[in-house]
Amino acid sequence: MPEEGVPLTPKADLLTTEEILTLARLFVREGIDKIRLTGGEPLIRPDVVDIVARLHQLEGLRTIGITTNGINLARLLPQLQKAGLSAINISLDTLVPAKFEFIVRRKGFHKVMEGIHKAIELGYSPVKVNCVVMRGLNEDELLDFVALTEGLPLDVRFIEYMPFDGNRWNFKKMVSYKEMLDTLRQQWPELEKLPEEESSTAKAFKIPGFRGQLSFITSMSEHFCGTCNRLRITADGNLKVCLFGNSEVSLRDHLRAGASEEELRRVIGAAVGRKKRQHAEFLLLLQDSPPAIPSIFSQDPFRVQGIRHRVSFSNQKATLWEGGWFPRTPLLAQWRLRSSCPQRHYSSHLDSDANPKCLSAVAQAPATPSGPLPTADQLTHVDREGRAAMVDVGGKPDTERVAVASAVVLLGSTAFKLVQENQLKKGDALAVAQLAGVQAAKLTSQLIPLCHHVALSHVQVWLELDATRHAVGIRASCRARGPTGVEMEALTAAAVAALTVYDMCKAVSRDIVLGEIKLLSKTGGQRGDFQRT
Repeated sequence: MPEEGVPLTPKADLLTTEEILTLARLFVREGIDKIRLTGGEPLIRPDVVDIVARLHQLEGLRTIGITTNGINLARLLPQLQKAGLSAINISLDTLVPAKFEFIVRRKGFHKVMEGIHKAIELGYSPVKVNCVVMRGLNEDELLDFVALTEGLPLDVRFIEYMPFDGNRWNFKKMVSYKEMLDTLRQQWPELEKLPEEESSTAKAFKIPGFRGQLSFITSMSEHFCGTCNRLRITADGNLKVCLFGNSEVSLRDHLRAGASEEELRRVIGAAVGRKKRQHAEFLLLLQDSPPAIPSIFSQDPFRVQGIRHRVSFSNQKATLWEGGWFPRTPLLAQWRLRSSCPQRHYSSHLDSDANPKCLSAVAQAPATPSGPLPTADQLTHVDREGRAAMVDVGGKPDTERVAVASAVVLLGSTAFKLVQENQLKKGDALAVAQLAGVQAAKLTSQLIPLCHHVALSHVQVWLELDATRHAVGIRASCRARGPTGVEMEALTAAAVAALTVYDMCKAVSRDIVLGEIKLLSKTGGQRGDFQRT
């Protein structure tokens, strides 16, 4: 909880009980068989028991779950169980009462523990305990959490710290799944992996002889986009098809405007059809194979999460899963793409219409403008007296601007192998460089004196390993709508990402070469489009 608290949504904006049930009924008819009430905190809603009871009456709904902070759980759980609640997740990030109060901004640790024991007493098994692991805050409690599973039927789920609006995410705070697993194996080397369930978001493990188990939600280091089938409806009725996406569709507004069931079905189907094959730009993606679609999140006090949608919706997104790893670029911009991909790929975002290619050692071709590109007969950033001056763009029309730039870092064999195996002492070079590139794009006007500030609508940064050259290939794309272009933002992103790779690897070798920093393409503006072959 932020120290200053969070603004509450006006009650009139929230879905009513009947609106929640109308939408739930529609989704269940379309094949959803699990609904989870989450938040925020769902147990502060006075009609929560009634909602569970009425959801329980829906034919075809197999599971009704709830995710709660646990403070009110012991008091309400007997009623909820009688109403039909079948699964429980409890959020608990620490077993230290004083630390709990610091994180949650209120007392209540003992009430949460009471709620956990009440759930066990009433026969819930497993009771899932969600723990977001943050370096410097609670990573020292991993062993204590796992020790709980020795005598209790718990599934302790360690969640990698993820970047969401307002949580002041910092890469250094994230503790990766593999780091957590290494820590636990030192204490329990007999730790064994359990088979993964279909569409599961968790990697499950068990210590032989323990009643419970533990799991990892690896949203950052090893995402589960390819098997995610979650949808969420926020407290105020917005459908979110992706945890990390900003796109939302207001089902509440359609309901209150009198939309028919068929109209709602079309709206939902179209939204699901736009679901991306991978989550948005702040997520770090490290994996061995192409993914499909991502998980979902909302910070509103009450959400309905639907799982296992049927063919009627999923068919509409099937076309988004075709193709492969990297976004398709215009033909003339594919100057360094090939089909033989190394094992590690990094991207800050992937579009749905993607192409399974990776950087290669194809020789650079000369630039070829795709349309009229008149050149100025004098520099635009100097005044009549030859002094530096910012260009006045006040009279220019706003147009859609997109630019793509690239860079290459030649590492040498030793540093390349360490990056490829993610064995650098400083950490994951690709992850840090990707974040640095995104951040640099947003700060370009502060780094380049005569650049205008541009309100970027989208930034993408890709880092790809090229084993033939022992190199890291970098590509950055920026998009904005405005009176001035974004090529400087794209070039800055690529260049700073390259510098970051150098910084991460310089302890291993100083014989690292940064080069080939150039604009690949740009669109929009009075001077026409440009594409490099």
